[in-house]
Amino acid sequence: MRDTAPPKQLAFDLPLDPRYGAEDFLVSPSNEEAYALIEAWPDWPDTVFLLRGPAGSGKSHLASIWATRAQAWTVSASEVNDTNVAHLISNGALVVEDVDREAGRDEAALFHLLNLARERRFPVLLTASAPVDAFGLRVADLRSRLRLAPGAEIGPPDDALMKAVIVKLFADRQLGIDTSVVDALALRIDRSLARAREVVAELDRDALGRRRRITRPLALAVLDRLGEAGAPEEDTEDDAEA
Repeated sequence: MRDTAPPKQLAFDLPLDPRYGAEDFLVSPSNEEAYALIEAWPDWPDTVFLLRGPAGSGKSHLASIWATRAQAWTVSASEVNDTNVAHLISNGALVVEDVDREAGRDEAALFHLLNLARERRFPVLLTASAPVDAFGLRVADLRSRLRLAPGAEIGPPDDALMKAVIVKLFADRQLGIDTSVVDALALRIDRSLARAREVVAELDRDALGRRRRITRPLALAVLDRLGEAGAPEEDTEDDAEA
């Protein structure tokens, strides 16, 4: 007998770039202190600020918002070296990402950059995931300078923020989603905005490939496959829509 079932739809992996505009940043108790720091620009009491928070908490998003306002260049800490410090401070403002990463980090160059920033009133926003004492710094003067740097810390996303981010991620893909799906995802995935982005993308691909709408049972099945907490529940809904 001829199989008349519709063919499985191909799901092309076309990831959406993260949106780092000010209008895309969602404020919650976990990040409001850091957001207030960025909003206070240019009325900062110092030239060097340290923005700290766990991976996926929104540090790069806030740094991007500030860079746009301050017309700052953005580099990783590993890109700062003794041959380009003068060039980096020539722009007038700078974001240095991931100063806690040891790979490729030139501590002497970073210390020189921060000294010049203070002398010339040149604003520098630093980002890091770990506390200063966990950076593994060998240059004591740099460690001391960073300990004294004012700044703000972002906490892990709270429930309200996770749910709002998940809704927005689906909306960015022009997908309406039931609150039961949002609740299931927010409850089970790692508290990371980056992880929320990955899971929503995977769910979109899975639903498109299966030609099914996104339901709570489907979401739980995808989470189970991705190794997130919680097991898939029996799908009692008729969600095999084309």
